[in-house]
Amino acid sequence: MPNQIEKPDQIEKLVQSRYGAVAQRGLSSENAGVREVATAFGYSEDELRAIPADANMGLSCGNPLAAASLKPGEVVVDLGSGGGLDVFLAARKVGPTGRAIGIDMTEEMIDLARRNAVKAGEGTAPANVEFHLATIDNLPLADGVADCIISNCVINLVPDKFRVFREMARVLKPGGRVAISDISLKKPLPPEIGQDLLAYIGCIGGAIPIETYKQGLFDAGFSAVQIIDSGADLNVYAKIDHQQACCSPTTASQLPVVSCCAPNVHNQLAELRRRYEVNDFAASVKVFAVKPL
Repeated sequence: MPNQIEKPDQIEKLVQSRYGAVAQRGLSSENAGVREVATAFGYSEDELRAIPADANMGLSCGNPLAAASLKPGEVVVDLGSGGGLDVFLAARKVGPTGRAIGIDMTEEMIDLARRNAVKAGEGTAPANVEFHLATIDNLPLADGVADCIISNCVINLVPDKFRVFREMARVLKPGGRVAISDISLKKPLPPEIGQDLLAYIGCIGGAIPIETYKQGLFDAGFSAVQIIDSGADLNVYAKIDHQQACCSPTTASQLPVVSCCAPNVHNQLAELRRRYEVNDFAASVKVFAVKPL
């Protein structure tokens, strides 16, 4: 099969390439479809108006901040922070005595987030916001620095998710918590989706079963683990304007549209969409966990 998954480093490079392209496409809350995706996954219009429009690119599969219960003075780390959507909202909640830290492995995303930080601070980036270029399975943070870890539709993209869970446990303070939105599987994927790189980039091919996700968090040392199917319709991504999202990993089947970069992709993705309904296999989930004291 063309585009078949071969090695973890192949996945990482392709994810960087495709999400780097997303950062450069100009998708923002000014696009009605992008805004509709965000509101469908739990963001309010007030939240979207409170941050730079370019911070929201329609890549969410939930709103982790809705369950994070952030308090003034806390340190929150966002894994896969993209354009800064959740970082900027978190910064408002933790206030000037707290810190909101974004981690992303894509240079174009980090550059965009830092530009957005200047917009958010009306000319000067907020002092309680910072962004780091790094992979989320090797965090550039000291042990026990965070009160809360959030993430939004990113962990499914990492080849070694269990290493991410261990890193989360390492950087959290005792008693620290996890509030994540992600894609997980309700039942096994057909082989042609599960082994396809484009499906992987689209957050489906790399997703793991809900029970595997839960056990991975327990094995990393977390307690009080909960994973809840949000019931959200993944087909909402179809609302994003196709021409603007040409290289974005968001379509009706949550598979990436990259036909502007690879002419043979359209036919393959169209066939997958005809044969499968993504909501039958995958779910937007809310993930909660606590690091024991």
